Amino acid sequence: MPAKRPLLLLAIGNPSRGDDALGPAFLERVEAEHAGAIAAGELELLTDFQLQVEHALDLVGRRRVVFVDAAVTLADPRAAFTLERAEARKDESFSSHALSPAAVLEAMRALGEPTPESWVLAIRGERFELGEGLSDAARVALSAALVAFSERLRGWRDAGAGDGA
Repeated sequence: MPAKRPLLLLAIGNPSRGDDALGPAFLERVEAEHAGAIAAGELELLTDFQLQVEHALDLVGRRRVVFVDAAVTLADPRAAFTLERAEARKDESFSSHALSPAAVLEAMRALGEPTPESWVLAIRGERFELGEGLSDAARVALSAALVAFSERLRGWRDAGAGDGA
């Protein structure tokens, strides 16, 4: 059986739209903090403006994926971020643009591919205007999300050393 591909962090967001840049900014921080895991082939990073059906192909053969995106609202209004499991599910949208993580996983299933263990890291944002930078609140949420992700990554690596994190 071939080895599983590394853990994929798939960040979504537009760096030119204020806090919508949280996904790409998170990947930049992860790239700096976890360069060793990337170099060792345990972690792979990918960013795009929005999820498309083609992203299903990026997930093939993976044990785990984490989708990272900005969120306007979270279930807990005091939370800076959430990290929750994602399951394959048909999207209710009528467009092939801007799919949800669940819809990308459903596309994998439609292709006959097994879906990886999937997570959505949603980081609270406040301002999404064109030309804005990250808000102060988004920077705080970004730092908190990075600390939590780093802890989770260590746990995944410890639990499954050598299996693609």
